[in-house]
Amino acid sequence: MDRREHLKLLLTGSLGAGLLSAAACTPEEKTELEALAGGGYGRTSDELDRDRAVQAETFYTPKEMATISILVDIIIPRDEVSGSATEAGVPAFIEFITKDMPSFKLPMRGGLMWLDTESRARFGVDFSEAGESQRIDLIEDIAWPDTAKPAMMPGVRFFNRIRGLAATGFYTTRMGFDDLGYKGNTPNEWDGVPPEVLAKHGLDYDNPWKDRYLKKEDRYSPVQWPI
Repeated sequence: MDRREHLKLLLTGSLGAGLLSAAACTPEEKTELEALAGGGYGRTSDELDRDRAVQAETFYTPKEMATISILVDIIIPRDEVSGSATEAGVPAFIEFITKDMPSFKLPMRGGLMWLDTESRARFGVDFSEAGESQRIDLIEDIAWPDTAKPAMMPGVRFFNRIRGLAATGFYTTRMGFDDLGYKGNTPNEWDGVPPEVLAKHGLDYDNPWKDRYLKKEDRYSPVQWPI
């Protein structure tokens, strides 16, 4: 199983379900909710003011953002299914979360500094200036907590944090939803259990019942009882 598959499993658990539920609203539903909440999908005016203040702030330097972009694309690279983490806007997400949760500021900046210090010790250049194979060699030493050497623990903690942020950021975007195959709620669009699933369990629909209850042309018609 590759890295992307591991991340999918993490994000389709209880945390992922909570994150995805808020994104399932249609634009019309979101507008209605915003009106009910006084503007800003469940946000009070004070909360909206804070959001604007956080958005206006800049925390990371351009060099730090370049390093973050490299890291998240190592974690979630472009593949045949979807684009990379940077193409999904993950660096901007990490910037926002770091500002929104000030407790992230010190460990994130400290982790970036650790990464550059380790890269300079090994390769003579900062991480963003190292070659691709050099970057991967360093990441391999901090990506696996169970086998990492004690001296690598500061890097392990940092990489665990940015890996979680990258996964959360990517898999709560449209690109991430599509990568997961997440469809959200699609009422009146159920065509029954897929044939391959039925075959796997040795089951099948009784054709008269299937034809009666899965008529596409009747999907939007009220049911008349008794059937």
